[in-house]
Amino acid sequence: MAPRATWKGYLKLSLVSCPVRLYPATSSSERISFNQLHKDTHNRINMKPVDPEIGLVDRSDLVKGYEYEDKKYVIIEEADLESVRIESNHTMNIEAFVDEDDVDVIYQDSPYYLAPDGAMAEETFVVLREAMRKSGKLAIARLVLSSRERVVTIGSRDNGMFVCTLRNPSEVRGTAEYFGNIPAGKPEPEMLQLAEALIKQKLTKFDPKNYEDRYEIALMNMIKEKLKGHKPIIAAAPERGNVINLMDALKASLGQSKPPAKSKGKSEAAEKPAAKLTAVAGGKSKAKK
Repeated sequence: MAPRATWKGYLKLSLVSCPVRLYPATSSSERISFNQLHKDTHNRINMKPVDPEIGLVDRSDLVKGYEYEDKKYVIIEEADLESVRIESNHTMNIEAFVDEDDVDVIYQDSPYYLAPDGAMAEETFVVLREAMRKSGKLAIARLVLSSRERVVTIGSRDNGMFVCTLRNPSEVRGTAEYFGNIPAGKPEPEMLQLAEALIKQKLTKFDPKNYEDRYEIALMNMIKEKLKGHKPIIAAAPERGNVINLMDALKASLGQSKPPAKSKGKSEAAEKPAAKLTAVAGGKSKAKK
């Protein structure tokens, strides 16, 4: 079954345009979800709309309303929404190009894939895709999704394009409220060097397959055990270990992070493993009671 497009329209750069389709780049269908059931009958509960005056109502009787004052609404019909026509309803008009690093990650919202709409659009689409790929830039455009105009970035990805909606600046909170009381002073050079060395030891190439949802897996295992009539297996919490000062913790962490030797003698294998360490900001040593 072919994927269903979220939006159809035109991608436009100056006088050049081509029909395109927009598809969600992510899906939550594989996530474990639960239904609300009655505790005795185990029947699934239906959420039905209720009017406080007349009780249950049919969904066909529901209309959209905008609250302009407390408990006062203006009714919005579908025809009213259709009358609000701007260019981005059906056209992604590229307004500018920017460096990828210029777009702060905090503004990035939902990802989409963009593909040509039909064989006749492919030539123009490929030209625009390759031009952006060679320039190494992201396009800035707008489109209307879910009854609101969204600013988006557009870039090349594989044989298609990648679109990401951007949050409105009013939706992004400032940092002062959260970081204002954090000291800006420089740490001790030796501790900083140890921390940087620890980072280098843990450098790797990111592969999302290495970071599967362990909670989701444990949840599914629990469900399978319940289906078999078994009691859920309770996982033990990791030991916290002793609390020592930050300098010692950094040094010990560097020692633990070293790659294992290719071969070990019996005497080395019999050695007791190093105790787990936890750093405490402030530098004082504390023993766990």
